[in-house]
Amino acid sequence: MTTVSRSIPSSDELDDLLSTPSPGTIEALGRLEGDLLVLGVGGKMGPTLARMAVRASQMAGVKRRVIGVARFSRPELPAWLKQHGVEPVPCDLMDTQQLARLPDAANVIVMTALKFGSTGRPGDTWAVNCWMPANICQRYPDSRIAAFSTGNVYPLSPIAHGGSLETDPLAPVGEYAASCVGRERLYDYFSRANGTKLSIVRLNYACELRYGVLVDLARQIQAGEPIDLTMGAVNVIWQGDANAMTLQSLAHAASPPFVVNVAGPETLSVRRICEHLGQLLGKPPVFSGSEGPDALLSNGSLGHQLFGYPRVSIGQLCEWIADWLQRGGELLGKPTKFQVRDGNF
Repeated sequence: MTTVSRSIPSSDELDDLLSTPSPGTIEALGRLEGDLLVLGVGGKMGPTLARMAVRASQMAGVKRRVIGVARFSRPELPAWLKQHGVEPVPCDLMDTQQLARLPDAANVIVMTALKFGSTGRPGDTWAVNCWMPANICQRYPDSRIAAFSTGNVYPLSPIAHGGSLETDPLAPVGEYAASCVGRERLYDYFSRANGTKLSIVRLNYACELRYGVLVDLARQIQAGEPIDLTMGAVNVIWQGDANAMTLQSLAHAASPPFVVNVAGPETLSVRRICEHLGQLLGKPPVFSGSEGPDALLSNGSLGHQLFGYPRVSIGQLCEWIADWLQRGGELLGKPTKFQVRDGNF
């Protein structure tokens, strides 16, 4: 477990911490051969994951290109990536001609997805979450692929059961979750048809100081907004640990696909974590509703066994977030909407 100060002074130091590789990540990237392509590098996790891949490769003594692909709606990101050893390549992954022109790579991480704003746009949702991955699989049939999925492929499960396992039946709730199951089925099809080695990473939920479930709750507490307790429990994992586990999953890619939950070890009570955040912020939370008997929960035990226990505890993360918010730290303004129970995002 990482032990550092109760304060992270700046976004630069935050990004440095988020991209610090674990020993397992260094070992895994030391054993893998070939370049690494990160598709969808422009999202919340992409930049620090790509930078972690560069750092882990360097620390393992392996020379490889790490290439970050995105449309780059944030104009400052390509320069940031270059500064940290990642080659930025602009591409609209929905354009098959642009996809065909991307560099070959032995290792590919697919981070693209459409979730928020997907309600009312079912065609866009299915195209981004299913058609695009199918095209990627056909473009890179001989590569080792780690593909992001989500815990939303599972149904709500009884809180006392400790979360869904990788072997549990999938029962998506809502259009977005259904498209995510469709995405996994297409990965499975192309993996079996072409022998493509794949790992499917079901993430639930990554958090740092600028976004995430705990940031959403802490901001509500600060603002005096009532916190809905209907979704009474949640999984949270430090984004740096999620980055490390995802990169390590490349070494486990297989045909048919290897599937792993990337989730924190605890089933967190929303009420209790808010009371703790309230103490750190000096403001008691306001609640509405009452806890339901079930929640969207994933059991992350397999990932912890294979990739190591999370280095940053929930207690440490809460301290960092409270300090960050009290100092007016940068925020991404992208709520998780983890409270949604009907699948409409």
